[in-house]
Amino acid sequence: MELLPIFIFYFKRRIVAEEKHTVPAAARPTGKRQATGAQAPVKAKPARSKDTGEMSTRNPLIFLKQVGEELRKVIWPTSRQMVTYSIVVILFLIVMVVLVWGVDTLAGLGIQQVLGS
Repeated sequence: MELLPIFIFYFKRRIVAEEKHTVPAAARPTGKRQATGAQAPVKAKPARSKDTGEMSTRNPLIFLKQVGEELRKVIWPTSRQMVTYSIVVILFLIVMVVLVWGVDTLAGLGIQQVLGS
């Protein structure tokens, strides 16, 4: 399969190019994916406010507010990363389809040989 070495070479080159690209420290996202290991300042905040009752956890408006807060914490991929990830997924799917087709074809040929049809 000639495509795999080209594919690996391309993505190694892309990773090296992205590592050379420097971004000022203030512009870098903070969180789990940060390469330097620096921690973002965390505000001490209780997990649940004392004045909220059990009914407030079932309130759809509070739930949507919490969803919005969690979405703000997400480190979203760039468009370049999304294109790269999409290409990887599509290539993986193609390889898996070819693999399943090949196994199915060989199994069918083997069964035809055994049954003599």
